[in-house]
Amino acid sequence: MQEQPLIFSLDIGTRSVVGLIMKNIDGIYHIIDNETIEHVERSMVDGQIHDVLSVSNVIAQIKNRLEKKHGPLSKVCVAAAGRALKTERAKVSIDIKRKPIILKEDILHLELSAVQQAQFALASKYMEEKSQHYYCVGYSVMHYQLDGEDIGNLLDQQGEEASVEIIATFLPKIVVESLLSALQRAGLEMEALTLEPIAAINVLIPPSMRRLNVALVDIGAGTSDIAITDEGTVVAYGMVPVAGDEITEALSDEFLLDFPLAEKAKRDLHTQEMITIEDILGFETDVPRQDVIDRISESINRLAYSICQEILRLNKKSPKAIMLVGGGSLTPELPLRIANMLELPENRVAIRGIDAIRNIQLPDHILKGPELVTPIGIAIASNQSPVQYLTIYVNERPVRLFDMKQLTVGDCILAAGYNMKKLYGKPGMALMITLNGRKVTIPGDYGKAPVLKQNGETCTLDSNVRNGDQLIVEKGEDGSPPSITIGELLDEPPIKQMSLNQQTIEIRASIYKNSLLASGNDLVHDHDQIDYHFPETIEQLLHFLELNEWLQIMKDFTVQLNGRKITLPSYQGKIFKNGKVVSATTSVDYHDEIEIKDGQPLLLKDFAELQQLELTSSMTVFFRGEQLTLTRENMKVMKDGQPVEHSDVINNGDSLQTILHSTSPFIFQDLFRFIDLQIPTHGISGFKLLRNEREVGFDENLTPGDYLDIVF
Repeated sequence: MQEQPLIFSLDIGTRSVVGLIMKNIDGIYHIIDNETIEHVERSMVDGQIHDVLSVSNVIAQIKNRLEKKHGPLSKVCVAAAGRALKTERAKVSIDIKRKPIILKEDILHLELSAVQQAQFALASKYMEEKSQHYYCVGYSVMHYQLDGEDIGNLLDQQGEEASVEIIATFLPKIVVESLLSALQRAGLEMEALTLEPIAAINVLIPPSMRRLNVALVDIGAGTSDIAITDEGTVVAYGMVPVAGDEITEALSDEFLLDFPLAEKAKRDLHTQEMITIEDILGFETDVPRQDVIDRISESINRLAYSICQEILRLNKKSPKAIMLVGGGSLTPELPLRIANMLELPENRVAIRGIDAIRNIQLPDHILKGPELVTPIGIAIASNQSPVQYLTIYVNERPVRLFDMKQLTVGDCILAAGYNMKKLYGKPGMALMITLNGRKVTIPGDYGKAPVLKQNGETCTLDSNVRNGDQLIVEKGEDGSPPSITIGELLDEPPIKQMSLNQQTIEIRASIYKNSLLASGNDLVHDHDQIDYHFPETIEQLLHFLELNEWLQIMKDFTVQLNGRKITLPSYQGKIFKNGKVVSATTSVDYHDEIEIKDGQPLLLKDFAELQQLELTSSMTVFFRGEQLTLTRENMKVMKDGQPVEHSDVINNGDSLQTILHSTSPFIFQDLFRFIDLQIPTHGISGFKLLRNEREVGFDENLTPGDYLDIVF
């Protein structure tokens, strides 16, 4: 069987550096040896290397000690301090009203835009730093939304607005660069890199447990690192500059101990009931464990309170459970006090040692404490998912990436500093129009996606990249302004249907563009004023239908007589709307039933009777015993210079004039116009005109009832 190589890992902490050697044999990690050396100087501050030379000397000492027992060591697995990690949430929305369906490329672009927004937000919080000075070491999608409602996947969806909310994790580049420098000075090459909270979480909280809201607290000497899991991922990282040294300093102050003796007393608290201490004056005293705890209780509370406040700041509430690792987690009564402060059951806060890690085997000389959880996690995480540097060329410019995951073309574009939103073509210029007095915006076409090529071949944002790849990124084409007709704008010209004199008619709206009559095929331009109108009244409806003769019917029936206007309502036409009499100004709408009826004809004789005009006069007499009516015209009625007969129809708007005749009495001579007198042709010598048997002349006045005769 082939000999498995040694795995060498380093946990570079604020107080000390822990070196660990292990082997992976058939999936079981065998812990072979470990070494711990404390920093002589304060070369680490809050997990960040401040004195590269001093830290590299400590690393070199551990390397030399382990090499004497296990042979040469040239490569090492390390972790970047979790306290340097920064998380940021971001949400981005896009308008998809005119987009047929959402494609995978659109979703990736949306996610990366959110990551970039998170990067900008991070830079704005730390003004002295630039967003490109951070590695995005990963992001998780928290929610997709369609039109404001949560949705599982946006692919092939349609709607008005699509949104994505992500949580992204960033690491300052300076943390990695200083770590590399310290290793190189110690003669070591970085074989793999991970993150301290991820290392501890990977071995204590498998992915199946990360849907639970759990806090992992790594309590070291100078800092306490916190990582929060929820919704299947690590959602937040934090740090408080309070840890095990707080307890050591409290013991030193309370019992007058120098720092090394105070550190020993702190460790004895975990294993002994009686603590032997020797103060700086040389007095040695045995103090019961509980008495020591009581005297440093305020410092323990301060450490617990600091951790609890940071957990609440990150998580907004108490998590379901808390795991404590690191040497500082052995602080007496710390789990109980954290549980009380967060109002959790006591069994929900626990110290987790390396015995909680699966698939490891330890020799008897290595203690199974919580201080080795992170070093073992670094070795295992670096072995299972190592992180490396890649150099990718984006538009011929080299970009170095921290390979925390399978890198994609999108990651490289972000790292190169391109603004994802600006890579997509701009939408076409929208049209601003007015439709029936209402402002309407017609958006242009969407811009095209950027043109992406990887080593000369077309690729996508989620295409995987390899070291040395050449990427070409070209901005997508801008969208064109909209081209739309009035008919398309209105969907189709509106139609109203109604009934007119029992005939169904359809009325299409009249369309106007900038006050001029237009058709549905006319194109719409920017700042156009589009209006469409229906006839609103019965009068407008008849005008629209060009039924002008019906309009005349509806007008007031008037006649001019010798210049005087006479109105005759009873001869005017009537309008019925849905069975009720209405006026011409009555409104009309969908499905109304309109009926127009003409008035009865007006004859001249009827008009004369209404106006008490004596067109004729008459008298009844008897001729040769038979009744006879004599008539004559008193006045003549003229229209347009022509006489009007008694039976002629008078129309609405006619202008009439009257001409009066003589009103002298009827005389005997008038009789001859009404009788057919047979004059004998022979045997006569003359004639007599008789009125009531009395002889009269031709100019004799007549009176009604006279008996007249002519005798030959």
